[in-house]
Parts: sequence; C-alpha cells; structure tokens
Amino acid sequence: MTVSTLRVLAGATAFEHLQQHGLRQQDIHLVLGASGGPKWFCLFGLDQYLFGEFFKERSTPLSLVGSSAGAWRFACVTQQNPAAASERFAKAYSSLCFPPKASIDQITSTSAAVLDQVFPTDDCILQVLNHPVLQLNFITAREVKIRKSQHKAAQIRRLLFAAGANLLKPALLQRFYKRVVMQNHSDTSLLQQVPHEAYQLTPDNFKASLLASGSIPMVMHPVKDPAGLPTGLYMDGGLLDYHLSLPYQQDGLILYPHFYPYLIPGWFDKSLPWRRAKAAQMDKMILICPSEHWVKSLPYGKIPDRKDFDKLTDAQRLDYWATVLERSKELADDLKSGNYLLEKI
Repeated sequence: MTVSTLRVLAGATAFEHLQQHGLRQQDIHLVLGASGGPKWFCLFGLDQYLFGEFFKERSTPLSLVGSSAGAWRFACVTQQNPAAASERFAKAYSSLCFPPKASIDQITSTSAAVLDQVFPTDDCILQVLNHPVLQLNFITAREVKIRKSQHKAAQIRRLLFAAGANLLKPALLQRFYKRVVMQNHSDTSLLQQVPHEAYQLTPDNFKASLLASGSIPMVMHPVKDPAGLPTGLYMDGGLLDYHLSLPYQQDGLILYPHFYPYLIPGWFDKSLPWRRAKAAQMDKMILICPSEHWVKSLPYGKIPDRKDFDKLTDAQRLDYWATVLERSKELADDLKSGNYLLEKI
C-alpha cells in the first residue's frame, strides 16, 4: 500500500462494523459537515466522490447535519447534480477577493453574492427542498435578547460575556444563543436529545437562513428576521456547534469527512484544548481526515483557513486554494480504492 492521504478513525462500534463489512453506503445513516470556512477545500474531492458516486444509488433517507461552511456544502450536494453544485461553490468561494480593510457591509454583500452563484435559479433551491432522499439539517444561532445597540463595542461585550459563560459551563451559552435547525423534511427525531428549535426551509427563507448559518460575528452582519422564523438576529451556527459533537438519535453509522482527527464542540472552545469530544461520544462515527503527511505536502504546509486573507496576497492565496482543491481529489481516490489503514478513535 502506498502512503495514504487519509486517516480513517472509527469509534468502537463503527470500528467493529467496518472490520466485518467494510465501508458500505447502506450502513451510513448520518453525514456531518463542520464549520471552518475555507478549511473545507481539503474535503472538496471527498464531497464530489461521496455524493456523486458513493451515495448516488441511495434510496433510503440519509440525514445531513451541517453548520456554517458545512451547511453550505450540504446545500450544494442536495441539488440534483451535486458535483456541479459543489464545484460552483468551490469556484465562487475560492476566488473571493476583498479590498484592503473591507467593511462588514462589503464582506456580507460579497458572501451573499456567492449564494447567488451556487443557486443561480429558483429551481436549484426547489431541488434541495424536495430532495427525496437527503434530509438536510443546518444549524444557525439566534440571539436570545434583542440588542439595544448595534455598535461594535456592544457586540464585542456580548461575545466576551458569552465566552466567559461558555468557559464556566457550555450549557450557559443557551442564555445567549438558541440553536435553530433549518430542515427540508419534517422528521424531528435526529436531534431530539438536544435543545433546539426546528423550522421548515422554504423558498422565502432558504438563502437568508443559509447565509445566517455562515455569518461569523464581527466579520459579517447577522441576518435579521428570516421569513417564517421568530424575529431576531441569526448568525453562525458554529457558535454553538463548531464541529457538531452532539448526541444524535440515529440507528446506523455516522460518516464524518473532517479537517482534523478530533472534534471541537463550539466556536468559543477553539482556544480551550481540554474541550474536545470524548471517544464515547463518537462510538458510531467514522471520521475521515487528511493525513499529517498529506497536509505537510501542501503549499505552506497546512490546509487553508481564513487567516490566508490577511497573510497572503490575493495572487498567492488564489493559487494556493486552487492547488488544494485540485489535490483534494487525492483523498477521494484513496478512499475509493481502500488505500488507508483503519484506526480506533
């Protein structure tokens, strides 16, 4: 076996199942897609393979749960031509350029324009809403209290208070943000163990709620009052569910194409190394991530991230991101051919 681009890690139940049966699409009941901005470029090839080939003949329901970039990815693959939609998203996102010291207004409007490229017609949205197999669930966060001020200083204070509450006890974040799950179906069983509000996606709220799921605080404006939802400000679902380490209620296995071999529960936990999902929480999970060897072989020796906007020139960044998108297909090739070693989480 040649050196693999992949690591495939499995929880105890998933590990035993894979040893007996291998990786089969019919055994997967849930696929997860994390927040993480342009980190997802390293997963582009996997998305193309999984939803263009691996799940192509699927006839039984398959749940998808995503936040932020993961929500946008899954809104692509639930279109009739998932590979083409995913490619539109990759092209639009990877070619983003902003003027120096771009304002929040500029970043928000440019990000909204990406949605228009990914969903060029109303029919593309209807394809997602009416998908017969893929049950889309994406997460956004609604502020609990209406802000008295929209000034930057007030927003920073709110984030600091939320970060402090999360440091004491993650459950306290519910006092600041409500988990809102947008769905193209009516099954509420998957997340029944998690405090949340579930709402139906419609043509009127689709783009607004999807934009909200990726609206990073202090970077983009929150989305105000999406159609058919409670009044309020809606923003990045990763605030509560950064890597989606939730207690899901599903019978089969969980497939998780991810950037890392570990899960960070929430956005405020990124700088808290002791906040990581435990192995017991990932019992039925198959986590697929790039190998360290592959990551080091990329330009700059890392996967893309939002800091690239500040640290690289536009020309450097565009070339780098295009390279990662093309090379991400190497991960798909290794998964498809079985060129990987199975590890226990």
